[in-house]
Amino acid sequence: MNKKVLMIAGVAMTALLGGCANTTALEESVANLGNKVDQLSAEVSTLKSDHAKMSADINDAAAIGAAGLAEAERANARIDNVASSYKK
Repeated sequence: MNKKVLMIAGVAMTALLGGCANTTALEESVANLGNKVDQLSAEVSTLKSDHAKMSADINDAAAIGAAGLAEAERANARIDNVASSYKK
């Protein structure tokens, strides 16, 4: 009798567990997560390209600033030379 009860309980539990598995909802969830990962990958790619552009712009601005500083120093040196050549 115990074997029959255990057998019936085992079959019932297998049927219940098999019936509870909803693979359609799981597949939809996985598809949604896959879409979100694709969107995030696209956003990361966009941000990387924006970052590279900003880095290039910053390097260009630093070069322009250095050139301006050198020109200002050269102009100050010329003014110092002109001022020292005048006598009162």
